[in-house]
Amino acid sequence: METKVQVLESKEIISQESLWEKAKINLELIAAIVCGLFILLGWLLDRNESGTLSMILYIAAFIIGGFAKAKEGIEATIENKELNVEMLMILAAIGSAIIGYWTEGAILIFIFALSGALETYTMNKSHKEISSLMELQPEEALRVTNGREERVSVAELNIGDHILIKPGERVPSDGKILKGITTIDEAAITGESIPVTKQSQDDIFAGTVNLNGSITVEITKPANETLFQKIIELVQSAQSEKSPSQLFIERFEGNYVKIVLATVLLMMFLPHFLLGWSWNETFYRAMVLLVVASPCALVSSIMPATLAAISNGARHGILFKGGIHLENLNHIKAIAFDKTGTLTKGKPEVTDFVINKGLDEKEVLLIAASIESHSNHPLASAIVKYAKEKLTLDLLHPDGIEDVPGWGVKAVIHSEEWKIGKAGFVEDATINQDMEQTIKKLESEGKTIVYVQKGNKLAGIIALKDNVREETKKAIDQLKAQGIYTIMLTGDSSSTAQAISAECHVDEYIAECLPENKVEHVKKLKEKYGNVAMVGDGINDAPALATANVGIAMGGGTDVALETADIVLMKNDLPRISEAIRLSQRMNKIVKQNVIFSISVIMLLISSNFLQAVNLPLGVIGHEGSTILVILNGLRLLRFK
Repeated sequence: METKVQVLESKEIISQESLWEKAKINLELIAAIVCGLFILLGWLLDRNESGTLSMILYIAAFIIGGFAKAKEGIEATIENKELNVEMLMILAAIGSAIIGYWTEGAILIFIFALSGALETYTMNKSHKEISSLMELQPEEALRVTNGREERVSVAELNIGDHILIKPGERVPSDGKILKGITTIDEAAITGESIPVTKQSQDDIFAGTVNLNGSITVEITKPANETLFQKIIELVQSAQSEKSPSQLFIERFEGNYVKIVLATVLLMMFLPHFLLGWSWNETFYRAMVLLVVASPCALVSSIMPATLAAISNGARHGILFKGGIHLENLNHIKAIAFDKTGTLTKGKPEVTDFVINKGLDEKEVLLIAASIESHSNHPLASAIVKYAKEKLTLDLLHPDGIEDVPGWGVKAVIHSEEWKIGKAGFVEDATINQDMEQTIKKLESEGKTIVYVQKGNKLAGIIALKDNVREETKKAIDQLKAQGIYTIMLTGDSSSTAQAISAECHVDEYIAECLPENKVEHVKKLKEKYGNVAMVGDGINDAPALATANVGIAMGGGTDVALETADIVLMKNDLPRISEAIRLSQRMNKIVKQNVIFSISVIMLLISSNFLQAVNLPLGVIGHEGSTILVILNGLRLLRFK
């Protein structure tokens, strides 16, 4: 009962936090826009000598634009017992107002409010993918006790309970099959594109889909310890970890604010006693210092350039969820790729159709497709699709048909018995030496073989494969030319993985990976290469996407992958990864230029203020002018090709 309450409370909390984040983003953005409008109106009225009304508008801009950041800064200061940049910006704006520069103070508030709204929008994405995952986990199961069926909450299931899972239902908890044979779609867990046949004593996992048979399953793990639940926990854990650059920024912020405020406090007293300045001059210089030392230009060194690069990427089919991910992309040394749906198309297709000598190819294909049209198995659908593309004839209607779960299909057409299925299903068929060699060759290429038997002889074989995307080789070659090591992670068998990796040109492959294995391999790659990206499209890729320094999702992938990833390729175009890296390199170059320039200007203005060589208007011009220049330099990224 306690587990059930925990699961329900977790879902409710995530839903409430998601709504709050959306409301917070909207409120901050509206506040920034209103603040900007009030500043514009105040400036226009001030030019028309409507001083009182303009001041009222400036005060309103201060309150509306600065309230959220002031509240955030005060709460963070109390909680962490350390001053922050939010407090410095508010004090700088108030200082500007105290010495009569309302417009400049209000502009500081506006810039900071707008950047805060954008930061909230791009960074607060940590719960939506978790709620999406939870929606895929069934809430109820059909428990069987002494022949009596009872619909119960999944959280109430205990180890040893028996449940009935019908065709089309999602598996509610990890377990072991006791009765029945079926086909399970494990793409959500393993990433394997081809469903797996399961029978008595085979393990099944929560979140997978039972395709075509009723099965009785014994629960082997409680709901909060299933493989599916581990995926959720891995995503939460990985996203809660802060990057080294984020930790550095937080340390720098605290030290910067302390130094500036300490210097301002000293400036308010020491020059009067040590240099003989008047109290008015001393206070005036302290306020000038507070204004010119505010980090507007430093903040603007990064945000406009980042937004310009993000906009550029969006126009070219690359969606960045935040500037930090775009920045990190510049440092990537290795990229791990999921196979199914990422390097490959994600759907099995017929690649080879081989028949024995003396038989009519069209006749065998027509009969095979006619039989498989009565099955909803993905392999059968692929065979039927292939036949319809090759033949102009209508499919036949078998005189009799029998589905043998886990093996294949028997049918009678024109008084002749046919079998289509696995190798073991046609083991009594005669196979000549040439056909045996062909089968071995196709299997070595990682292809799935479907056997077609006529009477007691093998009539032919149909090879199917999840084909590699046309652009995959080009994308991998581009990345390797940039000095990036490429790895393929897949739930496929070693033989299939080896064949696919060679076709894709990747440097290395790792086969038979469950989600936790992918995470472990990504962690090992991070230890070896420092900065690693992960590219995937499925639910099973979510933990690895979150663990990597940069997670990249295919636009046609699952909602969970799209929400977990830091970057989304909106058109499933893998070569865009190389372009994104070049864009990141360009952005980091411009950001470095801006940072060096803005710090130089701040240091120059601070030095000039100590020497009494700059007054407040000139200080504001230098401060705001440097801000405008770095913004314009950053916007050059809009035109970067």
